[in-house]
Amino acid sequence: MPPAALVLALSAAALHAAWNLLLARARDTEAATAVALVAAEIAFAPVAIGQWHVDRAAAPFIVASGLLELAYVALLAAAYARGPLTIVYPVARGTAPVLITVGSAIALGIVPSAPQILGVVAVAAGVMLVRGLRRGVAVRELALPLAVACTIAGYTLVDRSGIQHAAAIPYFELTGLITCSYPVIIAYRRGLPAITNELRWSSLVAGVAMFGAYALVLAALRIAPPGPVSAVRESSVVVATLLGAAFLGERVGRGRLIGAVLVTAGVVVIALS
Repeated sequence: MPPAALVLALSAAALHAAWNLLLARARDTEAATAVALVAAEIAFAPVAIGQWHVDRAAAPFIVASGLLELAYVALLAAAYARGPLTIVYPVARGTAPVLITVGSAIALGIVPSAPQILGVVAVAAGVMLVRGLRRGVAVRELALPLAVACTIAGYTLVDRSGIQHAAAIPYFELTGLITCSYPVIIAYRRGLPAITNELRWSSLVAGVAMFGAYALVLAALRIAPPGPVSAVRESSVVVATLLGAAFLGERVGRGRLIGAVLVTAGVVVIALS
């Protein structure tokens, strides 16, 4: 992997963890997410126009991906309103590649390799350590993060086909138009002042960071294969865990940190297999 691609992928991981931190620490995670989505859509627009190429065949994929991403942001905002970053982020980001691997095996008959099975086991063990080994509340604590993981797996599978019919940034700009119905829903349900109260620099920066993280991944993919880029990008799980401890005061003991590292390692193995 070229050094430049490594730096770009690591920077993307850091930015991805950072915008999740900014949303998780917001007083109103739903409203902050709504503001960030609009900021991201505006940030994407000039680049999308300059690179515009979208075939008609992309339309069904754009609609399906946009609806899945709408579910993703709604569930993510709800998860951060109810649970700590150091649980939500590792479980959601780490479980999604596992679901993609398992889904491909079931739907397409693709038998996972021994390293992929090992990666799945490592992620499962890591998730349990992240959550903690105490009894009784596992389902309640993990339900929303696992639902987020399902939406990530869903739109990832859709996008793998959809992106064949459009340039990357215009494609995601159009899916973002559907996702931006989320701010409309929040404004309708809770009133416009709920959103304007979160017109803060942190929410706006989170939106720009969404765009920046994606742009850095695209830049890395121009000079390196997707497997290593995806693997390095998963370091965001550890980064988010450390950020949660440093800036949110979340308790990250040895078990949770080891769990985050295990999740990352498992996803890296899956990505490189």
